[in-house]
Amino acid sequence: MSTEDAAKAAGPAQAAGPGRPGAEVFDWVDAARRERERAGLVRELRPRRPDAETLDLAGNDYLGLCRHPEVKAAAADAALRWGAGSTGSRLVTGTTALHARLEAELAAFCGFEAGLVFASGYAANLAAVAALGGPGGLIVSDAANHASLIDGCRLARSEVVVAPHADPAAFAKALDGHRGRALVVTDGVFSVAGARAPLPELAAVCRAAGAGLLVDDAHGLGVLGEGGRGSLAAARLAGAPDVVATVTLSKALGSQGGAVLGPARVIRHLVSAARTFMFDTGLAPASAGGALAALRLLRREPARPARVLAVARELYRRLADRGLPAIAPETAVVAVAAPSAEAAVTWAAGCRAAGVEVGCFRPPSVPRGVFRLRLTARADLTEDQLARAVEAVAETAPAGARRGG
Repeated sequence: MSTEDAAKAAGPAQAAGPGRPGAEVFDWVDAARRERERAGLVRELRPRRPDAETLDLAGNDYLGLCRHPEVKAAAADAALRWGAGSTGSRLVTGTTALHARLEAELAAFCGFEAGLVFASGYAANLAAVAALGGPGGLIVSDAANHASLIDGCRLARSEVVVAPHADPAAFAKALDGHRGRALVVTDGVFSVAGARAPLPELAAVCRAAGAGLLVDDAHGLGVLGEGGRGSLAAARLAGAPDVVATVTLSKALGSQGGAVLGPARVIRHLVSAARTFMFDTGLAPASAGGALAALRLLRREPARPARVLAVARELYRRLADRGLPAIAPETAVVAVAAPSAEAAVTWAAGCRAAGVEVGCFRPPSVPRGVFRLRLTARADLTEDQLARAVEAVAETAPAGARRGG
């Protein structure tokens, strides 16, 4: 077959294009970008600097442990001893003594029988939801859940009902009459505004219906509960036989990775059934070592969680005093409403130019029509840094952002 005949056989998408065959195959991505540009929803990568010139209130280093000397030293020591990577999946060569110690100590700290560490919090959520769902089962998921929980629901091959946000009665209605396996899935803390889920009420709904409760406590660990033991500890649900938690190691613990915590039989099930555990490369030893050091430091300094909550309340008070539409925080997150997607992007850029990094949330990270700046409080913020952050946000506020403006 000649080159010309081959091009014809391939169809229009593979016909000769500008410079090479098939060059127009991905033209649709340009149209998609133009649509995002019109909506103010384009994302761009901005490598962060290794120094501390910019005040970071965009990340999730709630307890200020990411750069703590003990945590960095533990991560470095682990890399020197075990190597830069884990070399394989957890079931092959990717498990070290550090992983085992981290799982045991993290589960004990949070009040659960057992734990299982994953390469990311996203992978932990995919694993837990998909492996505890399955054909013939029912999953009821909060409408405001994190993308990783939503994707886990899609992978589970269960019937999925999306319940109105934080509405226990709606969850009860969705579960009513179902026979067989059922699972309620919710964030413990919803990350955009820092709102807490009604966990005691949801647990009661689950028990009345014979359903399990799965809580993503990524933003609760290290912040809520006695000594930072998390949302489920605060709700007196940690360690219950019908409750499973997922957590990240990348927020309050300042490292990287995720974990599932729960009854030992559930953890054993995940070892043999969770695809993101069985087929993904294990968490790097440096991340496991850093997270373990941070966890031990948190146990030794239990006042850090109370400090981060106090900082969040002070940030909110000062922003509100400047006439900004800040949302009263329930956790370490202080959200400020922006008038539009474009205004949120411009506002965040202004803060950055003033030396303060803040989060910028637009759809699909939030519901359509919602635009927010998000400031994450840190336990190690000084008075000068607090004042600097408030000044940057207030002085760069766009027209229409202030209350009554």
